[in-house]
Amino acid sequence: MQKEWKADVTPVTETDFLINKMLIEAVNSTFPSHGILAEEESDMKAGAEYVWVCDPVDGTMPFSHGVPICAFSLALVKDGESILGVVYDPFSDRLFSAVKNQGAMLNGNSISVSKIDTFKGALGDFEGGSSAHYDLFPMVRHLGMNEMTKLMKLSSFIYPSVLVAAGEFAFTLFPSKSTHDAAAVKIIVEEAGGKVTDIFGNEQRYDEPINGLIASNGILHDRLVELAKKFVEVRG
Repeated sequence: MQKEWKADVTPVTETDFLINKMLIEAVNSTFPSHGILAEEESDMKAGAEYVWVCDPVDGTMPFSHGVPICAFSLALVKDGESILGVVYDPFSDRLFSAVKNQGAMLNGNSISVSKIDTFKGALGDFEGGSSAHYDLFPMVRHLGMNEMTKLMKLSSFIYPSVLVAAGEFAFTLFPSKSTHDAAAVKIIVEEAGGKVTDIFGNEQRYDEPINGLIASNGILHDRLVELAKKFVEVRG
């Protein structure tokens, strides 16, 4: 598969660009007053009430190296609030979706977060590298070594986050500012009964750069925020 490397040393493929282009054409044709905020190319409209936020290929790193882990992500944001989200895994044909106040679904069936109330044995995902705004590794080390949490790094933040909504993961941690990695996660996880905030537990808008993200089953959320405040550091 042909791929290029961005300035932040992450890959981008022709698939990323093609899906991004298709989205812009579709939105501008159907909802010409709506803004578009996407990973590869955006088309924001001044004063737009609605913004479509898209990650054409979440998980480009594994996808571009032949590993079948990736998802398409799209959210509709109204005045900064996610009100609709869809995430699609083309390899397993799994469609996660949510509409505000209508619950979260997986292939048309209702899903909900897990009830796990301890870090011991809980499954979590963390993302980010040397270019991320926050350094999660002190927190990750504490969770793994002291709390006996099972931690994975799929190089695809949205996918494990919607698996929080499905009850498979207990939480995910994200250290960067990219809104396209967060907008659909916000509504799908919360409509499944979980909680999503910035890295320090605050609400935030999803039509502008974010302040990191914690997505959880809700039960563990306050404890994750406490650990973030204690261990997470801003990179110099």
